Amino acid sequence: MGKLIFISLAVAALAALFGHRIIKLRERSLATRELEQNHLPNCFLLKQLDHGSEDITILPNGLAFISTGLKYPGIPAPDGPGRIFILDLQDPRMKPVELRMPRNFDLDSFSPHGISVYIDQSDDTIYLFVVNHPQHGSQVELFKFVEEDFSLEHLKTIKHELLHSVNDIVAVGPESFYATNDHYFTHKLLKPHVELLLGQPWSNVVYYSPEEVKVVSGGYYFANGINISPDKKHIYVVDLFDHNVHVLERKPDNTLVPVKSVAVGSLCDNIEVDPETGDLWLGCHPNGWKLLVFDPEDPAGSEIIQIQNIHSEQPLVTQVYADNGRVIIGSSVAAPYRGKLLIGSVFHKTVCCDLKQ
Repeated sequence: MGKLIFISLAVAALAALFGHRIIKLRERSLATRELEQNHLPNCFLLKQLDHGSEDITILPNGLAFISTGLKYPGIPAPDGPGRIFILDLQDPRMKPVELRMPRNFDLDSFSPHGISVYIDQSDDTIYLFVVNHPQHGSQVELFKFVEEDFSLEHLKTIKHELLHSVNDIVAVGPESFYATNDHYFTHKLLKPHVELLLGQPWSNVVYYSPEEVKVVSGGYYFANGINISPDKKHIYVVDLFDHNVHVLERKPDNTLVPVKSVAVGSLCDNIEVDPETGDLWLGCHPNGWKLLVFDPEDPAGSEIIQIQNIHSEQPLVTQVYADNGRVIIGSSVAAPYRGKLLIGSVFHKTVCCDLKQ
C-alpha cells in the first residue's frame, strides 16, 4: 500500500512539474498574444522562394544573399536540398537567381540556416559564411562569391565541439566569426523537447578563428540572431525567449562584455544592421506558440521591429510591419535597402515592401 501511495505521489509530482513547465513555455512563447495587421505599402511575394528565406544579408551594391530550404526539427521541411539565391535590389525585375554551387560540395544534405558576408578590403573578395545542418548536424561552410557568373566556390567546412548547435553567424574576418548556439544539448530527444521545457539559460556565443575557439558570452535562453555594429565595436545578440536584444562590447582579445539589453516584446530571430544609420532590423515571431504547434488553419504571424539609437539611453523600438500569417508565416529576418524592405521567413514566403517615408 505504501509503495502504491509513493508511486501515486511521484506521478502526481511529475505531472504537476510538467504542467508548470508547459505554462512557463506558453508564457515565454507569448501564446496568448493577438496581432493587429500593420502592413507596408506595395508589398509583393518574390518568386522561387516558397520554402523559406531564413536569413538575408545585403551587399553595399544591392545584391542580397538569401538562404532557403532549411531543414530543422519541428518545422515543415522542403523535399529537396537547401539553396542560396541572390537578388539584385537595383534591378526593377526583382528576380531571385539561384547561385551555382561547386561540384565538390555535398548539395544533397545542404540545410542552410544563418548567413553572413565578409568583404576583404585588401582585394574586394567576398566571403559567404553559411550555417549548415546536414543530417541535423552543425557546421559552417565558407564560400567565395564569384560575381561574374553568380557562383560560389567552396573553400572549407568548419566543425568544432563548441559549434555544436549553431543558429546564426557574423563574420569578422576571412576565416573568423562569432556564432550563436541556440541549444545546450545535442541529443535528438533532449535538444528539441527536454531543453525546451526546462527553459534554462544555457545557450551561448562562440568566437571562432583558425588560431582559437572559445565561448565569449553565455546565459541566454535561446541565443538566436547575431550581428555587428557599423563601427565593429559592438556585437548584438537576440535572446528569443527573453524577448531582448543584448548589446555587447568587443574587446581586443575578441571576448564580449555586456553593455545593456533592449526589450522588444516579441520572439525575435535574425538581426540586420543598416550600415548608414546603425538601426537594427529584426524579423520576429509575435506568437511563438503558434509556430511550435503549427496549424495551417491558424498560422503563426510575422512581425518586423526596428530599433533606432540602440546605444542611447532611450532606444526607439518600433513595429514596422505585422501580419497574422495570411501573407507570410514565421518571419525570421528583415533587410532594408534604399527604401525597400525584404522580409524572409523560416519555411514560408518572402515578401518585398516599400518602407514608409
